[in-house]
Amino acid sequence: MRKKMVMSAATLLGIAVLAMPAVAADGNPWDQRPDHTETVADAIDGGMARNVILLIGDGMGDSEITIARNYEKGAAGRLAMDEFPLTGAYTTYSVEKGDATKPVYVPDSAATATAWSTGSKSYNGAIGVDANGKPKPALLELARKQGYRTGNVTTAEVQDATPGAGGGAHVVDRSCKGPESMAACAQNDKVNGGAGSIAEQFLDTKADVILGGGKQYFDQKTQAGPAKGKTVLEQAQGAGYQLVTDKDGLAKADENKPLLGLFAKNDMTVQWTGPLAVKGGTQPQECTANPELPAAAPQLVDMQRKALSVLNKGKKSAGFFLQVEGASIDKQDHKGDPCGQIGETVAFDKAVGEAIDFAKKDGNTLVIVTADHAHASQIVPKPVSLGRTATLITKEKRPLTISYASGATEDYMEHTGTQLRIAAMGPQAANVSGRIDQTDVFYIISRALHLK
Repeated sequence: MRKKMVMSAATLLGIAVLAMPAVAADGNPWDQRPDHTETVADAIDGGMARNVILLIGDGMGDSEITIARNYEKGAAGRLAMDEFPLTGAYTTYSVEKGDATKPVYVPDSAATATAWSTGSKSYNGAIGVDANGKPKPALLELARKQGYRTGNVTTAEVQDATPGAGGGAHVVDRSCKGPESMAACAQNDKVNGGAGSIAEQFLDTKADVILGGGKQYFDQKTQAGPAKGKTVLEQAQGAGYQLVTDKDGLAKADENKPLLGLFAKNDMTVQWTGPLAVKGGTQPQECTANPELPAAAPQLVDMQRKALSVLNKGKKSAGFFLQVEGASIDKQDHKGDPCGQIGETVAFDKAVGEAIDFAKKDGNTLVIVTADHAHASQIVPKPVSLGRTATLITKEKRPLTISYASGATEDYMEHTGTQLRIAAMGPQAANVSGRIDQTDVFYIISRALHLK
């Protein structure tokens, strides 16, 4: 494992003390400011974590965070993700296929998920392989091999880029989600002696908890080998997974058995709806609950809560690694849908808050919150002619105008290549300080869990 530079305790504590002074006499405005000195000191001590929770807001750049904060909490408000004692920034670039020496400055979710899950840069579209298509071991696989319990939770299809790479799948193209969807991955296809689709490879990884959408790919049939003709779902149930498909089933699921939750054919439905951004802008309005959201569908925080309960079951548990993704921040950003995007960020932040609470009670859990890549939305002073805008009315009853101007086409916005926020608490959290790279997350978590 490569070595990482960590600021000395004296240096970092000095920064903390200067930034967050001790509580003074009554009436001093600094009395109301957080003092992170003790938690920073604990993080500097490092040591091994029993558990790691990695939370990924897909497409959740600083702009998306600020938009959600302004709308839901007000300009001076705070989200749960604002409460971390240690914060840094990381770079997210991918590389050219076949040549890891050539950076690609705007990455996709597949390459970025591959970066933190394997510690290797890859090309856009790749899942769990390096720039040459060679499989690289992922955090979930390594943790599982060393006896940790593992979980993978998302609001997207569980075979999508982030959960796919995070779940330990290895395919040369992110589209190869099921055994009947392998056109772009001939070398990975079981028909050709490969490990199979992302859905099939999940069975080999044997995560204790898999929760999200994407049931259609579990309904596809394996095309070769001993399981030929069986659906992936039939194979999963044969391997001992219990299947749940709604919020009630999730709550009642047996916590002593592997858990597979498939709550949608494709991606799960978003929480909020509202005006799409348009040329020339919209009239100011508020977001509303999405009437198409199924009443029986769990929220991200429900899925995370159940995953934590399963993974932390029993005092003799060796610990766990859990990856949690708020996936549709990105998907609504692509659509220029500010309310959809904000609603998913707020829902993700609820999961972040519960992860913080769990870590505080547990005392030996590393929590990392970040994103995979930056995205299109920007806060602007008024509608602009370059892009499409929508104006919302915030909690403070003020207009918030959001612009989308990175679309390759009129109705599809693209990612951007800006560095991202990363924040952490718990053992090894000090290593997120300063400017790091996305691949460093692999090494921070590996060090925290002593993965080999």
